[in-house]
Amino acid sequence: MELGGRVVDRLTAAKAVLADFLDRRASDRVGLIMFGQRAYAVAPLTLDRESVRKQLRDAEVGMAGRETAIGDAIGLAVKRLRTQPAEHRVLILLTDGENTAGTLTPQKAAELAQAEQVRIHAIAFGGDGAEMSVFGMRIPVPGMASGIDEETLREVAAATGGQFFRARDTQSLAGIY
Repeated sequence: MELGGRVVDRLTAAKAVLADFLDRRASDRVGLIMFGQRAYAVAPLTLDRESVRKQLRDAEVGMAGRETAIGDAIGLAVKRLRTQPAEHRVLILLTDGENTAGTLTPQKAAELAQAEQVRIHAIAFGGDGAEMSVFGMRIPVPGMASGIDEETLREVAAATGGQFFRARDTQSLAGIY
């Protein structure tokens, strides 16, 4: 990923885009759930965007585990959003992986979201597969997939009345947000 003319990891790129997104959500309550092996609510729904920004800034790769519990993250978000007015029950799910951990499948979690009228906008973030850079040219590595389960993310978004987005780089992620 590129950010300000320099190459950065996906988390750094996502943090920059999300910080900008928070700046534009002045009248919205926002929260932050991180997920890896399990899902963790690191910032409750709040109007205090600065506290959410701080939690986001402190996030590190692997701090929630090396796996990806997408279903559990959706389930936790649904639990947190169910007390909000129906028109405010929106989850933006940003992931660079596929569900590899947790107790809830993304499909079952989407059913729970649908029942609670939580709309999920799913964003798959990352390249099209493993590639290496040689003298500035990106060369795909055969046989290496991106590790993102786009089909499931599309299903989750569609089941809840949300949209699916694919961001292959920082610029496209910023455009989605």
